[in-house]
Amino acid sequence: MKIKNICCIGAGYVGGPTMTMIAAKCPDIKVNVVDINKSRIAAWNDRDVNNIPIYEPGLSDLVAQTRDHNLFFSTDVDAAIAAADMIFISVNTPTKTYGVGKGMAADLKYIELCARQIAAVATTDKIIVEKSTLPVRTAEALRSILDNTGNGVHFDILSNPEFLAEGTAVSDLLHPDRVLIGGEDTERGKKAQKALVDIYANWVPKEQILTTNVWSSELSKLTANAFLAQRVSSINALSELCEVTEADVNEVARAIGTDSRIGPKFLKASVGFGGSCFQKDILNLVYIAQTYGLQEVADYWEQVIIMNDHQKRRFAKKIVKTLFNTVSGKKIALLGWAFKKDTNDTRESAAIYVADYLLNEQAEITVYDPKVTAQQIYNDLDYLGTRSSEENRRLLKVVDTPLQAVEDAHATAILTEWNEFMNYDWKEVYDLMLKPAFLFDGRMILNQQDVEKIGFEVYTIGKG
Repeated sequence: MKIKNICCIGAGYVGGPTMTMIAAKCPDIKVNVVDINKSRIAAWNDRDVNNIPIYEPGLSDLVAQTRDHNLFFSTDVDAAIAAADMIFISVNTPTKTYGVGKGMAADLKYIELCARQIAAVATTDKIIVEKSTLPVRTAEALRSILDNTGNGVHFDILSNPEFLAEGTAVSDLLHPDRVLIGGEDTERGKKAQKALVDIYANWVPKEQILTTNVWSSELSKLTANAFLAQRVSSINALSELCEVTEADVNEVARAIGTDSRIGPKFLKASVGFGGSCFQKDILNLVYIAQTYGLQEVADYWEQVIIMNDHQKRRFAKKIVKTLFNTVSGKKIALLGWAFKKDTNDTRESAAIYVADYLLNEQAEITVYDPKVTAQQIYNDLDYLGTRSSEENRRLLKVVDTPLQAVEDAHATAILTEWNEFMNYDWKEVYDLMLKPAFLFDGRMILNQQDVEKIGFEVYTIGKG
């Protein structure tokens, strides 16, 4: 089965980069990325590729190379579905905010809407690829919708979860650890699986393309993110113990990370993990375990989230305690708002919750982030609903330079590990701040002794 035309529904952080890479590596395949969000599609089609809606190192170059050649961005969803041999579903699956499973289960309404639209429009056989992060056995629901509301055409369903990390998405797509493709154990299912294998095989070694059944593939994505988040919460739990015992969490991490059974990755203490996947996927895993009556399994994974929330609160409380137990009317500079460096994604960023805690204490906050817009920062705070939109804008200001942020500040907190923060003239920052000048390194990117020599009073996570 030779694929000549691909449609991807959803032009977000997964769909946009993934389809751009497929277009770049498969010039004989026409790739249509569609989304009902007109402003997002307009941004993808902006004449200046530096204005595309997603910031990822190297992505704009790939878009410039492929756009309007074999990569197209459009709001005409029906036309793209009708023309496609293979359809990737890459829409958002947020945590439910209502009804049964509120706050834990994945909200699959956008997945269902996609399935119904595909079924209504398709007049030829299609391969449907689950690209969104989904609960195990979602393919069963897709199959039911497609088979019962369609036009008599045949649909093969594959699960192809994405394991890329924001900030390194292009590199991860170009050199993946593995590509996972789950399919049905039938002759048609195997042919559909092979069709997708053949696409990735244009640049990924075949031994790194793993094939499984659909259910294993769906569960593997949730499990991978849960294991990574678990490591972050584990080292963060130890960071608090290190602080009260005068141990150094960096030295502890180095000692255990050299054990080949453990390894060094994801053992860096911080103010906490963020992003669209870790928390959402763990909560989904907790909910699935609960629905099957596996309460002990659910409790185990929920503790990863509890620890992460605790770490963010603990960091904010440390700022208040250090500033003589009050931050009311005091200016605090936050450097970084994105949940990690090299992305403009702010979903579940630790900065949001640290800022919210400090604003509740009537602090006056200034924020600088090199890639996140002021509108996005205010949207993040408004979404929490803790204060009015007007109060958020009165108490928090977004500035264009880090020096504007730190001028006359009582404290500066680093909340995103942007490379530029490591290369600042920290003496200049110190001179601009009020004295005593407090520095809170939430990402452990500075040499504590160096900044202490300048005159800062420094708090670094995990150091007694």
